[in-house]
Amino acid sequence: MKARWILIPVLGVSATVAARMRRLRGVAPELSNPAAALLPSMGPIPLRVARLLPAPPVALGAEGGVDVRREDVPGGQDVYVYTPAVPNGAALLWIHGGGTIIGSPEIDHRRCIRIARDTGAVVVSARYRLAPEHPFPAGHDDCYAALRWLHRVAPERGIDPARIGVGGASAGGGLTAGVVQRAVDEALPVAFQLLVYPMLDDRTTTRPADHRGALVWTRRSNAFAWDAYLGAGHAEREVPAYAAPARRADLSGLPPAWIGVGELDLFHDEDVDYARRLEAARVPVELLVEPGMYHAADLAAARAASMRAFLRSAISSTESHLAARD
Repeated sequence: MKARWILIPVLGVSATVAARMRRLRGVAPELSNPAAALLPSMGPIPLRVARLLPAPPVALGAEGGVDVRREDVPGGQDVYVYTPAVPNGAALLWIHGGGTIIGSPEIDHRRCIRIARDTGAVVVSARYRLAPEHPFPAGHDDCYAALRWLHRVAPERGIDPARIGVGGASAGGGLTAGVVQRAVDEALPVAFQLLVYPMLDDRTTTRPADHRGALVWTRRSNAFAWDAYLGAGHAEREVPAYAAPARRADLSGLPPAWIGVGELDLFHDEDVDYARRLEAARVPVELLVEPGMYHAADLAAARAASMRAFLRSAISSTESHLAARD
């Protein structure tokens, strides 16, 4: 009898693991990562656990041909400033991901070094307050304060205000889109927006489920994060401007965009739709939909050839749109 009671939980765990591993179906072979299938959906307990994990250390000074410094933004939070050995007068404000509920600029340290080194642009990586303790507009306001600060210090640092872009991944991509919309409305120049699998539309939480969103960032995670950011019932009511960028009716006048998303990403449909609407509004847009890619696969399988190409495309577009014009 004792053996039977031991066997039942073992079988239960095995079945759960097997079910989660089935999530890898359809994933490009080089992106297959069992850890991605085993990640739990976000909720109160996973959120507390995730926040217990220490942020990776960031060593200030020279690293990889880039000078790294930390500075405080008046009216906002602190930022990391990545200055390449030979800056070319451009700059990119970078906004980290994490569903607006977790994360910090430290997690994107390597990415920011790479962008600064490969594009020649100064990269400013912003910290922002997180939901649910700080719902919208707290995080948005922190990121916008960082953009205003970047414009303010640009002349003294050899940065051309006409060559400043904004970029981010996941929730950072959504914050990027909202910050850019506000900048256009307030006549603050932005030359380019880099949207890496951006979290744009809170209404995705109410749409019928399909095969997307099985890995890393699930429908349950998405619903939990949007509720934390905007409050329960957000999808059935109007939300403030810039909170859910896909809700903006008029996209004309926005700066050129690069949008990259995986075929299996929960954000696939909202990102493709946003790209098409930008195009319809005569905004130059480059859309990259990567086959067999799930959310944040460029981090989970960073060495895969397709993910290296995905990053190169984003960096190349950034470099091109922030280049000096004759």
